[in-house]
Amino acid sequence: MSFDNALGAIAEDNDEARWAFGTGFHDPLAGVDTAVPDGVDRADLASYCLMLGDDALIMSHRLQEWCTHAPELEEEVALANVALDLLGQARLLLARAGAAEDAGRGEDDLAFFRDAADFRGVRLTEVPNGDFAHSVVRLLLFSTWRLALLDRLGASRDPVLAAIAAKGVKEVAYHRDHAALWTIRLGDGTDVSHARAQRAVDELWPLTGELFGVHDVERRMAEAGVGVDPSGVRAEFDAVTSEVLATATLRLPDPEPPRLAGRSGDHTPALADLLAEMQSVARAHPGATW
Repeated sequence: MSFDNALGAIAEDNDEARWAFGTGFHDPLAGVDTAVPDGVDRADLASYCLMLGDDALIMSHRLQEWCTHAPELEEEVALANVALDLLGQARLLLARAGAAEDAGRGEDDLAFFRDAADFRGVRLTEVPNGDFAHSVVRLLLFSTWRLALLDRLGASRDPVLAAIAAKGVKEVAYHRDHAALWTIRLGDGTDVSHARAQRAVDELWPLTGELFGVHDVERRMAEAGVGVDPSGVRAEFDAVTSEVLATATLRLPDPEPPRLAGRSGDHTPALADLLAEMQSVARAHPGATW
């Protein structure tokens, strides 16, 4: 099976087909009209796509680290598939960013040849995995937030972003449901699993305030009808997480105030360590193909 371009692969007509990036095309936006909508600042669009793409790329990498380490084979396959979904989203978003910016960098340039300070993803994605409960709760928090964003992004004036969001909603809805079921299973399980799940909530919750801070680029993109104001999805995030954690018999911490960090390039030391591993082959052999 092959498609002329990635946008065709994610179109509604091909929704039931099985496909993966890297099969049948190299540039994920080859053949797609990447013209910037009228009245939209190219630099802002590129920066906005980098934000969403970096979120997906780094979260994907953290999930990939569970390969050969998950508690059971079925869950290892599930986490790998979630990671691949997010990697696919990252490829499209980084390619969109490169097409919009004046420098014209490709997805590989943006993924492998930027330093930590140049990444714009939220800190929630970059902290080390911890135990399985930690990763499950992180996936719940991340996917609940991202699903709300993508759902609204489907109405974007940028047709490429709208198409990516439409496909992403279906993927991330599964991610959220899968994480919710595991959170309930662990939280309402044994004393040990409950304690680990609660510890994960307590450790990760302080990072959620950043999900609702509004960067100037996000504000301008929302005003232009291209992006989403993240502060507007907080009610949905709070409603979903409150219901899941209550069902899991887990204590819900107090809401975290909105703040900015990763969107402005302020990251934890963990991101530099992650990138040193993720980028090592590409930097050791720049321009290589295989």
